[in-house]
Amino acid sequence: MAVLPRSADAGPGALQTSGWRPRRTASAGSCPATRRSAPEVPIHRLVLWNIDLTLVDVGRVTRAAYADAFRKVTGRPLVRLPQMAGRTESEIFFEALALNQADSPATGEEVLGRFAAELTSAFHARRDLLTEQGRLLPGARAAVTEVRGLPGVVQTLLTGALKPNAIEKLEAFALAGFFDTEIGGYGSEGFPKGALLLNARTRAAEKYGVEFAEDATVYIADSGRDVAAARMGGARSVGVASGRSSASELRAAGADVVLADLSDTANVVRAINWLTTSVPTP
Repeated sequence: MAVLPRSADAGPGALQTSGWRPRRTASAGSCPATRRSAPEVPIHRLVLWNIDLTLVDVGRVTRAAYADAFRKVTGRPLVRLPQMAGRTESEIFFEALALNQADSPATGEEVLGRFAAELTSAFHARRDLLTEQGRLLPGARAAVTEVRGLPGVVQTLLTGALKPNAIEKLEAFALAGFFDTEIGGYGSEGFPKGALLLNARTRAAEKYGVEFAEDATVYIADSGRDVAAARMGGARSVGVASGRSSASELRAAGADVVLADLSDTANVVRAINWLTTSVPTP
């Protein structure tokens, strides 16, 4: 994908994409993030957010909970933890079994169910450590606040985390109220992220009575796997280089827009407006 070169003074949060054109506004040089006086527009745009390394970094707590749950289920220590970016809990767990040579007499579905229960318990027990050992990433709160105010937008989650743990993370940083968590996609479902996105679109359509086509759906996440999931699940993608994938890797994966981070709220909003239709399709 051809990408506009990043200017030397673009700074954090700079937007990189082909075909980008600034929108015209009433006053030159200004582009308000939201139009507070705009009339109410029916829900017709779906914005899905990844959580870990896109909105928050709670990796230390997550790793400790994984180790605890893995030991309880397998009887072995978690010596090697697989790469987690863009993966669901089931994918991570089964790879961890192989990496740590931990055999289980139980069936795959049974052992995964036990691990999910133990991981939920271990994560809940550490919920008070989320803000102590973790952090909200730059610009995250402002971004979800402004996107919530866009005409016709509903925000939800698409994450590999189990749903209870995803909610714990949001509540720890006072973000839960920005999302319709009922329609999101979670690792609890046991499917790859592309399928989770399709499921989330279906739930959103059933709840809001409108089909969320590709030009009305955006996934904001930080890994090349997430970009691939957006493509498979029928969504546009905004890659945020705040995780393990660099900006160049996100572009190579096919992200429609690449941001250095979420610190420039106006760029986040412009990306969503550029990638989706701002008015409902008749």
